[in-house]
Amino acid sequence: MVNRVYPIVVAAIGGCILLTGCATPGPMHVYSVAEPAASVVRDSSDGPAAEVPSFLERDDILTGFAYDPFTDHFFLRLKPGNKIRVVDRPARDIKREFTIDDLRTGGDLAIRPRDGHVFFLETTPLRIVETTRLGKKVHEFELESVVAAKGIALDPAANKLAILHADGRRISFHTVEGKQLNAITLAREVAGSLALDAERSELHAPAASDGRLLVFDLKGQLLRESSQHGQFVDVGARSFVRVF
Repeated sequence: MVNRVYPIVVAAIGGCILLTGCATPGPMHVYSVAEPAASVVRDSSDGPAAEVPSFLERDDILTGFAYDPFTDHFFLRLKPGNKIRVVDRPARDIKREFTIDDLRTGGDLAIRPRDGHVFFLETTPLRIVETTRLGKKVHEFELESVVAAKGIALDPAANKLAILHADGRRISFHTVEGKQLNAITLAREVAGSLALDAERSELHAPAASDGRLLVFDLKGQLLRESSQHGQFVDVGARSFVRVF
């Protein structure tokens, strides 16, 4: 078994070196933060004991949370919405912090792993601001047929956005330029955080009633309820190999 795996790992590392940096996907994990001032990020896939410090300080209020599987980093968006803190999950340390001047109000955000672009949901006025992992603005656009929204997720396989509307039930899918593709209605009302597992075609969100993490299919039907609770959630395949 070792002899079979070893060449694969060596080949993966070699390819990473040639490309100056890459990550080999591993198993899917679900990450959650219980409340806006929580001290830890929990990994429900590894059980309740799997925790990483959130590095939220006394005056910090979390408004949005996302996981970047390519770098294995958490992105924490802090009130009023323009300050970003990046936490290195395996190192359990703050990687960097930066402020994006063009952000004003908003909460949820989503990351496209293949190029590291971050999509920030702005609520007043409603728009999406797209930046690099380092906070450099790339693009901004409006969402077709959306009046008010409170959650955003990204399907990296189809390169499309899922937008949770303000009513907590309707989700519309959009191109990364904002054009609406289709829409669904969730079987249960959810709060303002949204995650999408493209591999399993599942949506994750906290229940509006008690914060219990719910999982839906892409038609809006409830598949299961988790024992985990949280106001913020994201999913991602933790990398086997990381070379940078």
